[in-house]
Amino acid sequence: MSKSDHESSGGPSLRLLRVGENIRHAISTVLSRGMVHDEALEGVSVTVSEVRVSPDLRNATVFIMPLGGDPKLVVTKALNTNSAFIRGQMSKMVHMKYMPKLRFKLDDSFDEATHIDQILRDPKVVRDTKVVPADSDDSTE
Repeated sequence: MSKSDHESSGGPSLRLLRVGENIRHAISTVLSRGMVHDEALEGVSVTVSEVRVSPDLRNATVFIMPLGGDPKLVVTKALNTNSAFIRGQMSKMVHMKYMPKLRFKLDDSFDEATHIDQILRDPKVVRDTKVVPADSDDSTE
């Protein structure tokens, strides 16, 4: 399989995934060490769940989820406001020719997973997913 076959599959290349993971780790380090001095981020725990990097490595979308019931929109806005500072701190940890511009977005995959779990626990769905034993026969003899 040629290189162009992998790229045309629609998914990110291995390089983009590796760069995204390195950026995710660096951002997590910056946030966990409290390097960002913003009142909205004081004492807030933030999970960085994923980083998607554009193919030209110039832009990165950072998916985050504030923990502990912190106001999600306030935290997201504060991170976007401080993205240039975070980018500068990150450049000391991740060595790239161009450091991507960061855009922080809320990660709604946790909410989606909770919703799917609730659906699967619904008594009607549980009843429909029960496995009927193979030795029971409905045929009349």
